[in-house]
Amino acid sequence: MEKRLFTSECVTNGHPDKVADSISDAILDACLAQDPGSRVACETMVTTNFCIICGEITTKAVVDYKEVAREAIRKIGYVYPGDGFDADSVEIQCRIHTQSADIALGTNDEVGGAGDQGMMFGGACTQTPELMPLPVALSRALCNRLTECVHSTDLLRPDGKTQVTVEYDEEGKVVGVDTVVVSIMHSADFEMAELRKYIREGVIAPVLKNYGFDIADVAHIHINPTGNFVIGGPNGDTGLTGRKIIVDTYGGYFSHGGGAVSGKDPTKVDRSAAYMARYMAKNLVAAGLATQVQVQLAYAIGVAQPVSVRVDSYGTGIISDEKMTELLRKTCDLTPGGIIRKLDLRRPIYASTAAIGHFGVEENRPWEQTDIAGELKRLAEI
Repeated sequence: MEKRLFTSECVTNGHPDKVADSISDAILDACLAQDPGSRVACETMVTTNFCIICGEITTKAVVDYKEVAREAIRKIGYVYPGDGFDADSVEIQCRIHTQSADIALGTNDEVGGAGDQGMMFGGACTQTPELMPLPVALSRALCNRLTECVHSTDLLRPDGKTQVTVEYDEEGKVVGVDTVVVSIMHSADFEMAELRKYIREGVIAPVLKNYGFDIADVAHIHINPTGNFVIGGPNGDTGLTGRKIIVDTYGGYFSHGGGAVSGKDPTKVDRSAAYMARYMAKNLVAAGLATQVQVQLAYAIGVAQPVSVRVDSYGTGIISDEKMTELLRKTCDLTPGGIIRKLDLRRPIYASTAAIGHFGVEENRPWEQTDIAGELKRLAEI
């Protein structure tokens, strides 16, 4: 019988696109730290020893955007001048202007409308303790472990990617881990055989063990499969904010909306409603109402209430999807203002989301709480 496989990937915070995300979210945090009402839509591009920051920012905060960017780059670990991109010598340019007054008409605090049209998705399932799909959870955990290793040795560099393929049975239950792929940038002094041994024993094995798997049972493991990965980071590939949207959410296991999240303040529903959709899906699963749930929200620019709310439990619900949708509408304020208040989003909490993940990480992530699961269960009368 043909295997039922699903694959997800992830990238480390030193991947060029994630460098751009991290800079954009660091700037957002710097603005929110001084002015919680800041309106930020910040885009970053990085390439060989060059960074340009663009976008629309309306804020009372006084922020040195270039210095914030340098500190973000330094924190990631790009501090080696010979690598073609480092915090001290990178050229940084800024092209920032204020938010359109036309957009502000429908999204100011008095009106409270959504900052744009669009649809957002959130998902949750029982495959992992954090209620995330296993392929993306493992891929993310591998990347975060790689980042820890980068900061513990000068033989590794921040740019890395992982990919995990999981086998499922006919009922959608996890059978095992079929394939693991890890690629990590490194110093020319790190001999390939030693690097592969280091990654196998120090990264892959402990991460798999944390999720209840043995590395010996994995059919295929590829570590730096092309060989040397010395030229990397923004020196090896241009990075752009918002280009890793599948990595940022569910690895393709659940749907993704039309927009990225990084660099946007919470009045932008691309960010806040994506977080709320995850919050609602996770609470439905935590309440025992289904083992797998996807929630969709959709908005019109300048309109506070969502134009649609939809729950899909993939046939795993113990009550109907329509009933779950009704419960969410009763329990949650889905206006942008309501979401911001419920999840306390006007705080500088976003730089770490770009670095270590938006979902499945509980550290300073209010949308990962399951505080309404009991209320949902009670209202469901089960």
